[in-house]
Amino acid sequence: MQTIITAAREVKKTCQKTFSDMRWNCSSIDIPLDAPKYRPDLDRGTREAAFVYALSAATISHTIARACTSGDLRLCSCGPIPAEIPEPGYRWGGCADNLHYGLIMGSKFSDAPMKMKRAGSHANKLMHLHNSEVGRQALRDALVMKCKCHGVSGSCSIRTCWRGLQDLREIAMDLKTKYLSATKVVHRPMGTRKQLVPKDIDIRPVRENELVYLQSSPDFCAKNDKQGSVGTQDRQCNKTSLGSDSCDLMCCGRGYNPYTEKLVERCHCKYHWCCYVTCKKCERIVERYVCK
Repeated sequence: MQTIITAAREVKKTCQKTFSDMRWNCSSIDIPLDAPKYRPDLDRGTREAAFVYALSAATISHTIARACTSGDLRLCSCGPIPAEIPEPGYRWGGCADNLHYGLIMGSKFSDAPMKMKRAGSHANKLMHLHNSEVGRQALRDALVMKCKCHGVSGSCSIRTCWRGLQDLREIAMDLKTKYLSATKVVHRPMGTRKQLVPKDIDIRPVRENELVYLQSSPDFCAKNDKQGSVGTQDRQCNKTSLGSDSCDLMCCGRGYNPYTEKLVERCHCKYHWCCYVTCKKCERIVERYVCK
């Protein structure tokens, strides 16, 4: 459970970093201890809920896989050595992230609430199960070969390699791309049972690698507790940006207030033989902007 707690904290931190440039910035994950459930933006089957469930599923399995590698879990160890023969100059070694164990245990934990009888509507269950699997698929795609060089004076004549997972930040950015292109679905009979199908493209089934949602989201411009929106008042914006963090988009046309901030930074750094660096402290004034 300590690994799960670590994963939950990582979900919150990673989500808020990934969406720091958008109106919705994962504030719903930062819920009070006495809150009985998520805010409505994550409880209504929205695009934001799709992202959070996908990221949560990926993060839990990622954290478990890494915990196996670091020895923090007694029931697992390093991942298996790949069967394929490496190229000349390469050899398998090191300690691979145990993705297989992470996916098995992570899916059991992530999907268990959705398989209970009192876990909400059937449509929401299907949506959350689908998006959780999209998150785990993004994790599978993030397993890459990592190598360490060996040789005289760093000549790298031999490389020891293993399969390791990319950082969560990269996986979250992949899921953010899927969030931006997520498909709205409806729950309707298909053959002998009800399934999720694209709302506007009934001729094709839902793709395995796309996030899906049931309810449209608010614009998150103004505070609205019923819709789970905390608004963008007092959010920092970028005056020179043309993207989603621009003052025009972030502040929803309400305008912004400038303020100045004094930054203290290291500067005029000098290397001394051997082996330390000394720096001076420099101050500079920067102008920042917050939404009205």
